[in-house]
Amino acid sequence: MRKRAAVLCSAAAVVAGSLTALPAEAAAPSGADAFRAAKPVWKECGTESHPTLQCASVEVPLDHARPDGRRITLALSRVPHTAKTYQGPLLVNPGGPGGSGLTLAGFVAASLPKEVAAQYDVIGFDPRGVGASKPALDCAPGHFGPVRPNPVPSTPMVERANLERVKSFADACGKKYADLLPHVNTVSSARDMDVIRQALGAQQINYLGYSYGTYLGAVYAKLFPERVRRLVLDSIVDPTEVWYDSNLSQDRAFDERHHALMAWIAEHDATYGLGTDAKKIEARWYAMRAALAEEPADGKVGVAELEDTFLPGGYYNGYWPYLAEAFAAYANDGDAEPLIRTYEAFGAVDAAGDNGYSVYTAVECRDASWPRDWRQWRKDNREVHEEAPFMTWNNAWYNAPCAFWPAPSLRPVDIANGKLPPTLLFQATGDAATPYRGGVTVHRLLARSSLVVEEHGGNHGVTLSGNACLDGHLAAYLTDGTVPRGPGQADAVCDALPDPTPRTSKATPGTARGSTLHGLLGFRR
Repeated sequence: MRKRAAVLCSAAAVVAGSLTALPAEAAAPSGADAFRAAKPVWKECGTESHPTLQCASVEVPLDHARPDGRRITLALSRVPHTAKTYQGPLLVNPGGPGGSGLTLAGFVAASLPKEVAAQYDVIGFDPRGVGASKPALDCAPGHFGPVRPNPVPSTPMVERANLERVKSFADACGKKYADLLPHVNTVSSARDMDVIRQALGAQQINYLGYSYGTYLGAVYAKLFPERVRRLVLDSIVDPTEVWYDSNLSQDRAFDERHHALMAWIAEHDATYGLGTDAKKIEARWYAMRAALAEEPADGKVGVAELEDTFLPGGYYNGYWPYLAEAFAAYANDGDAEPLIRTYEAFGAVDAAGDNGYSVYTAVECRDASWPRDWRQWRKDNREVHEEAPFMTWNNAWYNAPCAFWPAPSLRPVDIANGKLPPTLLFQATGDAATPYRGGVTVHRLLARSSLVVEEHGGNHGVTLSGNACLDGHLAAYLTDGTVPRGPGQADAVCDALPDPTPRTSKATPGTARGSTLHGLLGFRR
């Protein structure tokens, strides 16, 4: 592992030199200097799981270059500190882009050691366009239902059907939100964070970001290094691949995780009855895929929906038992009901999902340039599909509106930073959504960072998920700023948790998703 990390770090040093400077939009006045936010008025909004949660809102400029212009509203949540020792606000973000952070604040406060959480105001927020923030984007309600075309464009007709779908989505966004789309991007959200800081009356913030939230946090740190007190990035976006190349890298990594699921099913043949040869089991999975292409289950689960159902297994192996049961019921007995239930829990997109996807595309299409010639997409995805067929084309169509996006693109931010205090990074070696080299690259770019590696781990979002070794490093850092300093490229290495065992209870897939950090993080970045 350490030899691999050393090679990747060398490559990162070369690539880092080619990153662009801050885009022009990043030169806008800072939130604290140009805009005075009102202090939030907190109201009780506790739930059974998080009874001390409070909610508020804050106004920010739509365009930070014009602080006296139109304003929009961000929704906030808070679990207030209770200890005499107060370490300031800890902002948390679950990624996406497009993920709501309101519930995450309660989860983080409840999952940290009590004595650590008590020292912080844990602050969740819905970024601009998301969830309870206003306005909230919803470009094309129902875009993902009921049964989408086969993602693999095996014929010109299938390719045209998918192209029409994504063009329609991009057109709908442009028509509904022409005034908003130029201002929905990572730099604007980072500036929003600084308005939140100012509204909270804090000189500095602490930050914990997962997935895309690592890029958001790194961009904030680039814009406002003096306002960063502690910075934790978990499951790290490679900033040198924002965003087109990162999706191609994901495709290969998710294919490996799908192989891992098939191997796990083979180890538990006594439970699932699908055989002991992982390659033959995978062939049966693709046979199920072919059958659903001919006849979608209950008019709900076709090929695209099947892939959406199994995609979460690449993020979190705790879902593997549910996926294996649904697969076995369909393949062995022709029973589609478990598959439909699992799709409804893991793959189906509701109104919140429509909103999240609208923000996802708005941010990613605006953040960086994408090929505008569809022939480039076709060539690249055909090549990757040959070696990684599990979700390459599904992922391509998910992001394809960016080929037709109605707003021009900015340049990615060079997040290289030598002005920060010690920062803490977490990365699993087998993470599919944000592959391992992203953590290594950011470790190289943030001069005083420490990298904690989960060896042989494949989950996405690894802290506060039951690994005591990882959580110990997180707790130490949030307590007094302690970071590990190791002799190798990784400053500390933790063993991954064991893979799950087959289920013995009758809990529903929805219960499994709702009870984990991974259910809060979402399933795309």
